[in-house]
Amino acid sequence: MGKKVCAQRHVLIRMEVLRWLALGLFVALLASGNAVMAQNSPGGKAETVSPLSVDPLVWVRGAVANELDALHHRRSYLRYRMHVVDEKGDQTRDVIESKDGTVARLILRDGKPLTDVQDTGEQQRLNDMLASPSAYAKHVKGDESGRKIADALIKLMPEAMVYTYVPGQPQTGKNPGMVEVVLDYEPNPKFSPPTTTSEALTGLKGRVWIDAKTKYVVRMEGTIFRGINFGWGMLAHIYPGGKLMIEQTDAGDGRWIFTNFTEQLNVRALMVKTLNVKTNVEASDFKSVNEMSYQDAIHVLLNSPLPK
Repeated sequence: MGKKVCAQRHVLIRMEVLRWLALGLFVALLASGNAVMAQNSPGGKAETVSPLSVDPLVWVRGAVANELDALHHRRSYLRYRMHVVDEKGDQTRDVIESKDGTVARLILRDGKPLTDVQDTGEQQRLNDMLASPSAYAKHVKGDESGRKIADALIKLMPEAMVYTYVPGQPQTGKNPGMVEVVLDYEPNPKFSPPTTTSEALTGLKGRVWIDAKTKYVVRMEGTIFRGINFGWGMLAHIYPGGKLMIEQTDAGDGRWIFTNFTEQLNVRALMVKTLNVKTNVEASDFKSVNEMSYQDAIHVLLNSPLPK
């Protein structure tokens, strides 16, 4: 019985890794449209160039530094609400970005205020982080893992994918007055994945919409069009037909952040069990906050009244 429970926990741990892989992969793919390299005339003045007149790969090569800066959001901190619907249920959290990482307090479950017992448990969890820095380190480990995956994949994007302009440039229609540049992407057949995680790039294709003015991605869609093996399939296998989508917005002062992330994946983990992963994450109510430690951020959360 103990071995069975241990195996189940191992599968769940691997699933968390795969989720961060999927999110990290999509963050990395945002680099495919995050910035256009400047076009300079012989006299040193910028020329007016149609976004569609350059090689789509130019967007990728100019994106790496810009996307890394957005990924790590240096010198910029936000407070917002995050609504997550997954196998754990329907939960809404109050999130604050600190200089040490994000902290969050559960404030709604299934759209309803927490009971006194639930809130007491949440307050205890946050107080435990204050009392034990190691508990907070465990809390942010997943965030750091996702960023490391994204960092590595971003650097591979120029060679990993082939990019083409979409005929007719269909707009999302969600941003009045915004002109969007639309690219399709698919794996480069000449690309050889150098790492286990980069194998994910070989089975994903889709479309991306970029704000032509700010050069940031506003929407990206992806489909798992063929099976993806991790560690020759022994670590995990993602079946064809999976869907991924992410949307971004300018939360103020040029700080771009996701507003929606969805995934629908069928995954076999550790050759043991096939799991159907369905997740929808929405972020809203963005507000800029001053730089603070994670301890100060927790105190702010604890001192904030819960929604009625």
